[in-house]
Amino acid sequence: MFNKKLHRTETTSHPLLRKGLGRPSTDEGGLLTRTECDAMRGIAILGIFLHNFCHWLSPVVKENEYQYFQHHVDWFNDVMSRPWNELTLFHILSFFGHYGVPVFLFLSAYGLVKKYESPSNSSVSSNNPSALSFIGYHWKKLFRMMIVGFVAFTMVDAITPGQHHYAVMDIIAQMGLFNNLLPHPDDIIWPGPYWFFGLMIQLYIVYRLLLYRRHWAWVVGLTAVCCIVQLSCPPESEALNRWRYNFIGGMLPFGAGLLYAKYMKPVHPALSAVLFLVSMAAQRFMSLNYYTWYIVPLFVCSACIGFVRFIGWSGKYNKLSQWIINRLSWMGSISAALFVCHPITRKIFIPISRSGDYWTGLLLYAIASVCLAWLFRELMKKIPSPKLK
Repeated sequence: MFNKKLHRTETTSHPLLRKGLGRPSTDEGGLLTRTECDAMRGIAILGIFLHNFCHWLSPVVKENEYQYFQHHVDWFNDVMSRPWNELTLFHILSFFGHYGVPVFLFLSAYGLVKKYESPSNSSVSSNNPSALSFIGYHWKKLFRMMIVGFVAFTMVDAITPGQHHYAVMDIIAQMGLFNNLLPHPDDIIWPGPYWFFGLMIQLYIVYRLLLYRRHWAWVVGLTAVCCIVQLSCPPESEALNRWRYNFIGGMLPFGAGLLYAKYMKPVHPALSAVLFLVSMAAQRFMSLNYYTWYIVPLFVCSACIGFVRFIGWSGKYNKLSQWIINRLSWMGSISAALFVCHPITRKIFIPISRSGDYWTGLLLYAIASVCLAWLFRELMKKIPSPKLK
């Protein structure tokens, strides 16, 4: 059965399913503390929920998430060359904020290895779930999280202007977490961020069937194949768009998380500041070219690792760093609820920003989203958790 010791370890296996702020102790491999993992979740969810507001505003630069548009890069370079104005931060969040998704994928893979493959975790080592049990368990966890937000969103969507027209198959696919596989996912997945649930169940299936306790060459090989598939597509093509909605588009950061958990050795946290600065620079400049754009998620993940490792270490010596890591960790603790509820608050508050009051709408959206996420987290605690048999 799913005993208490396993339950404590399990909370790191999915980055959106953390229920509380972890203790600042190191994990089994000494790589990331629980607080640092929560802080990375906090950074990721801040990027995602702010991006998902900013990129809906027409004057704001659009991102290159599923396809690569050189026009978006040129547009971003143009606005960044101008003096800072009230929309500059909106441009940055819109263009880069979606990279919170690769951070979640990285942490998810990291947690899976620590839960199911760590030799020091004796309760897990003796519990080797079948593929069917593993996939069913994680599907239930994702569905349990998704359904709360989806039901609330559809009710708000139905009574606010611009309601979405759902086809029967679209609803069935959302309930089954396979809507990523349908044609034209941009048009049928609503709210848009919920594509993540379909992506995650695919990666869980791939992990359990192909990568679970396998040699590193399996991870590298599959990641290489997925990159080749994407590189074979024109940068603005619908084919690339569909591949990147599915596990092929998420395999690079997911595979990096698996390899990091298995083979990375601890380094002194003071060196993490260098890692952060180098990764941020690489992220900026590699976003400017179609071929280097594919590996930007790796530098996003390494930048987050460098930042939280350095801030966590320096927090022992100054109060500001400690305050930052604690606030980010708290944001990580509500990341699941914030992810599922922010489309609701966006639908309500974005008309304010669209009318020209950009910061008013964003501030109200942020406050309402965080408060609603806290309430959603309490509600989600009432829903029985699935058991891994």
